[in-house]
Amino acid sequence: MADADRLPLPLRPDARLWMTVSPQRRVLGVVHNITSATRLLELLAVFDGDERIQVVFSCTDSSALDGGVSDFLLRRGVLTIPWRVAVAENFDPALATNRGGDLHKLRFPLIGAPHGAGYNKHLSREPGAGSREPGAGSREPGAGSREPGAGSREPGAGSREPGAFGLTEEWLLHDGHVVPSAIVLSHKEQLDRLAVSCPQALPKAVVAGDPCIDQLRVSLPFRESYLQAFGLLPGQRLVVVSSTWGAGSVLGSPRADVLRRFLAELSAEEFRVIAAVHPNIWHGHGSWQLHRWLAPFLDSGLLLPVPESDTWKAALCAADFLLGDHGSLTMYGIALGIPCILGAFDESKVAPGSPMARLGRLLPRLAADRPVQRQLAALHGQRDDPELQAVGETVTSEPGRSTELLRRLFYTWLRLEEPGHPACVSAIPVPSQPSGPGACRVPHEAPMFVTVSVTDDSAGEADGEVTVRRYPAARQHGHGPHIASAHLAADRDDPDRRWPRTADVLLVPRGRTAARPEDDPWCAYAAESSGCGLLAAETEEGGCLALLPDGGRVRVSWRERPAWAAFPLAASAVYAWTVREHTVGTARARPTRSERIVVRAGDLPDPGLLDLAYV
Repeated sequence: MADADRLPLPLRPDARLWMTVSPQRRVLGVVHNITSATRLLELLAVFDGDERIQVVFSCTDSSALDGGVSDFLLRRGVLTIPWRVAVAENFDPALATNRGGDLHKLRFPLIGAPHGAGYNKHLSREPGAGSREPGAGSREPGAGSREPGAGSREPGAGSREPGAFGLTEEWLLHDGHVVPSAIVLSHKEQLDRLAVSCPQALPKAVVAGDPCIDQLRVSLPFRESYLQAFGLLPGQRLVVVSSTWGAGSVLGSPRADVLRRFLAELSAEEFRVIAAVHPNIWHGHGSWQLHRWLAPFLDSGLLLPVPESDTWKAALCAADFLLGDHGSLTMYGIALGIPCILGAFDESKVAPGSPMARLGRLLPRLAADRPVQRQLAALHGQRDDPELQAVGETVTSEPGRSTELLRRLFYTWLRLEEPGHPACVSAIPVPSQPSGPGACRVPHEAPMFVTVSVTDDSAGEADGEVTVRRYPAARQHGHGPHIASAHLAADRDDPDRRWPRTADVLLVPRGRTAARPEDDPWCAYAAESSGCGLLAAETEEGGCLALLPDGGRVRVSWRERPAWAAFPLAASAVYAWTVREHTVGTARARPTRSERIVVRAGDLPDPGLLDLAYV
């Protein structure tokens, strides 16, 4: 063979002279794009520990969205061969999680599985992909035989409306013959749709559950570990924003203002937002470009994990809310019982009669004229909604059994006895880089609009209570109701001078090279800021020295410091207490004694206690 010198070792004619391990079977993993590759690796995990099996990968080179595949496979150290070599070689079975490409050219059994939450999308073949050459697609004797236990329903009647990607004749037949030797389904309801859209393929169907939802469910007990990895503090809530690919997705919609609104309207202390972005967006536009497009949101605290990791799964296990679209992640979220709202939903991409089509009719849409937090609060009733529960149950009809059933199917086609140990599901790893390697953090404090409420509480151990909520200033479009009566807190050295010039509170973090605030007059710091009411210089343990316009100073320290307590919150609390809410309007003389105030960060459970010493 002309390509023999480029074959990986297990495929060479003289392999036995050089190999350390001599596998008995060879499996071809067929890759279409990054999405199919990640699901393929999930399925191949059933072979872990079995030295009888060697896996080699090949990409069909048939997708316009196959960018990054070579690097993806290279980073994982897998053996790869060109597609032209794969179709000329002999393997025991091939395993594919996509129907694209010239799969009919394979000369050995092919097992086809979905790469998402079942079969929900309507998709036509890309021009030129998977040509139908007459006579192609023959199988070795026995390759197309029916798997024992496969679905045996008779084809049903029904209209041939556009069916689901992976279940129609367009994707399953070549020259009138069914291409896959076995078709993995995740739920029995898919048998009925297959019977209508491609009855010839029904004898090949095997209902084997969904390994992804099984892994998600066994990982739910580790929610706190995932929350800690994402940097969430006790009481903070995690919002997952999911976007599939295409113009009708959350990120592709003409009304793609979702990320900004969530970051703008949800208090930074009470909520964290993570974006789960489809690999086709990452690799279609480039990870560098995506980071540049989302850079303003990353600066406002958005978490953006790389797509080929399991971080999105950990995020679902930890999520309090989900904003989705017509992508599979939305379906998985519903199956886990996560309160969900739709930021986009492209009906033209959804297969009629599919569970996703039902979901699109049941879930509420994010409204542009209502506060985000109020819309999220209204979702809690979903947990008891029987219709949503029923849709969630369509993700798998074999809960907890996918690894067992898939292993049985694969080893039947391998003609090998299964390993003696039980087939079990691994828990999702704890993310090590939840924001991805391309994320960065600016060296200055982000400008924040801060709302405060002040209550006198002379009867308790403190003189009063201040509740603080902060919202990224750069993400606001006008003054919405969530920042009514807010003050602006900004870093004195922020390169975007519009923030410090209009700030009510100027922040000077520790470690700056400028002179110490206590050695400098007020005007040296606040001269550029019109209307500044307080300048706060950070001190040890997240406290500050607060300088007031009339020359007064307050030393501020945390007597009780919860995990969320930081210097900017202390500064805003002091501003609210001494300058804006408490002193101004009451004509109260500034005290010469110390004061003590309770500080709350929104609705987080643990309050802090600040000591204020007037000097």
